[in-house]
Amino acid sequence: MAPIIMTSSSLSRWILAARLRTLPLACSSVLLGSGLAAHDGYFRLPLFLLCLLTAILLQLLSNLANDYGDAVSGADNGERIGPQRAVVSGLITRHQMCVAMGLTALAAVVSGLSLLVCAFGEAWQQILTFILLGGAAIVAAITYTVGKSPYGYRGFGDISVFLFFGLLGVLGSYYLFTHSLEWDLLLPATACGLLATAVLNINNVRDIETDAASGKITLAVRLGRNRAIAYHWVLLGAALLATIAFLLTQPASLWPWIFLPAMKPLTDAARTLRESFDGEVLTGALKKTAISAFLFSLLLSAGLALT
Repeated sequence: MAPIIMTSSSLSRWILAARLRTLPLACSSVLLGSGLAAHDGYFRLPLFLLCLLTAILLQLLSNLANDYGDAVSGADNGERIGPQRAVVSGLITRHQMCVAMGLTALAAVVSGLSLLVCAFGEAWQQILTFILLGGAAIVAAITYTVGKSPYGYRGFGDISVFLFFGLLGVLGSYYLFTHSLEWDLLLPATACGLLATAVLNINNVRDIETDAASGKITLAVRLGRNRAIAYHWVLLGAALLATIAFLLTQPASLWPWIFLPAMKPLTDAARTLRESFDGEVLTGALKKTAISAFLFSLLLSAGLALT
């Protein structure tokens, strides 16, 4: 069993497996939750940085587990569209990936505990509650594609992404700063989750044929291409409406509305779903959706913080 040895020749393999392009989207819920907290007069830079670090580590864990799980299950094969995967291509062994997953999970635990101590001090009841949520996030990251019955292969990935990248990510980040919650925060949290789900959906529409052939039954496979595209438009429209509804409940200010330009590349990418079946074109639309969803949260959070 080959150990993990980080040399210049192997670094690119781990960068490939880490899928760094997904990390901005993982930060979106933290940015939005922090922007909402700043809007209400709460912000602490050390807490914000620990939130970002923990979110990034959890996303890295999910990416590594996804690479491993798809290789073991056979979902990654020669017919797959999109970027090369590390385990199935032989660049990283299964043992090395398991070790990397363990180390990343450990780092996420250390970062998460540091975050909770920074946020709550010795308030052990609140710390315990977030430990349970963090544990659920780690389990969800791994079991998405790993295990006897990974839920990502049963059409439940969209629900998981909506919860962890939306409701729990935004509301949890906000609570870490403020130690309180308000019902209207469900609206921006929902918008963030819907856009993250749209990123997953465009990925699944691109891979719909190869996923179905390999037994990976995503929601897009269940819906079929045409209904999955209609579902994508529903996700974008609902995210926009939820954001507008929230801003209409806030004191009048133009700053939060600077998120609107991010909607155009989101809709442009959605139109590409209908117009093209080409894998490379759809991969470009996927990247545009991920970047635009991040930009949406970044601009909205900045606008809220400036209000």
